[in-house]
Amino acid sequence: MIAAALAIVVAALLLLAWSAQERIAYQPPRSTDPVPPGAERVEYAAEDGQPLFALVIPPPDAHGGAAPPRVILAFHGNADLAVWMAAWGAETARRTGATVVVAEYRGYGGLPGRPSADGIRRDARAAFAFVRRRFGAGAHLAYFGHSLGSAVATELAMEHPPQVLVLESPFTSARDMAAAFGTPLLRWLWPVIGRIPYDTRARVGSFDVPVWVVHGDRDVIVPTRLGRAVFAAARRPGELLIVQGAGHNDVAAVGGDEYWHWIQRAFR
Repeated sequence: MIAAALAIVVAALLLLAWSAQERIAYQPPRSTDPVPPGAERVEYAAEDGQPLFALVIPPPDAHGGAAPPRVILAFHGNADLAVWMAAWGAETARRTGATVVVAEYRGYGGLPGRPSADGIRRDARAAFAFVRRRFGAGAHLAYFGHSLGSAVATELAMEHPPQVLVLESPFTSARDMAAAFGTPLLRWLWPVIGRIPYDTRARVGSFDVPVWVVHGDRDVIVPTRLGRAVFAAARRPGELLIVQGAGHNDVAAVGGDEYWHWIQRAFR
């Protein structure tokens, strides 16, 4: 009877892990913040008809010319929004001279739909297609991803390789995150119950794209060791920056000039 009871408890926990994982992985904030000054909201749709938008943030001295445009396609983290990344985008555009495009996901930023791994993959493809339409196939394109966005950017890089992949506070895989915040048993059961296929460590070791990683050494949401492991697995490592005293969401603020000089080198 004890064994049967334990089996029922384990089965119930596994069912909960299977059914709730996307609600844990994707937590859209409830916010209707307006588009910040200096950013242009552009609308497009995913291949399944899902309406989407992105913020286009040009550098202060943007002007037309013969040289191919430089574009940074950025993806934000879980409990974040494209409009909340606008300040980062404006500073990055100012320091690098590139246009920053911050993509929004379904279910976020007032968009309809429910976020899922497959849906957000479609959203990333749609953002890439928009960039190609807007700036041309010859644009110099880089990807940036923070936290959840690091996995989104890496998945897109598998299909459409950029010139550089820049990851802030990345995690190795959904399986490792489940084990870190659940129980080690989930690591072994993930192939059976996992519906979120992110595996950034495996991806960066399989393509010929320079990978840059920055992580705070006090990150309690994504342990720093996971960011180090992503960088160590890269087939073409760029530069690793560990920001002392930074957590998960304040890497740029704490890193200051050290962070921004790193960003400039990454997107050079």
